[in-house]
Amino acid sequence: MGCKYITMLGRSGWALVNSYYAVVRERGYQPDEVVIFAEEGTADGLEAASAGIRAVSAKYGFQPEIRSEIVRDGGFIEAGRKITEIIKEWKASGNKIAVDITPGRKALVAGALVPLNNVGVDHIFYLQIDDTSDSAKPYMMIPLGRQTLRDFIEEAGVGKQ
Repeated sequence: MGCKYITMLGRSGWALVNSYYAVVRERGYQPDEVVIFAEEGTADGLEAASAGIRAVSAKYGFQPEIRSEIVRDGGFIEAGRKITEIIKEWKASGNKIAVDITPGRKALVAGALVPLNNVGVDHIFYLQIDDTSDSAKPYMMIPLGRQTLRDFIEEAGVGKQ
């Protein structure tokens, strides 16, 4: 049994890396596999996002397998199907699963969230930043008081499904 993590690349690679950093630092969540979903229009940022995940992970002494899935722009049904397939496969093997919606564009987030009520995940993370006017920088350079890492599953009190 391992820990798995799905995230989404939106317009800002910083949002993806910073949210991942918060999850690792604040929750001690160390996935052995990370899947980054991106739409075609943001896919050019995948290598930088992967490098950021590798750097944060190395700082904490682990290295997950990282892979990416590219869907067409606005393809929330396609994204939902792919995300659901991955989660079902992981759950069948008894893994803990986290989905981070922080950096995703609306189509990817909708695609991820709509089918989740049928497959169940352990965490849905969202790094809330109170003021985004100066947030295109590394996680630790943004005042921690402006950032709140939220877990919607935990907050809703639904636990594992």
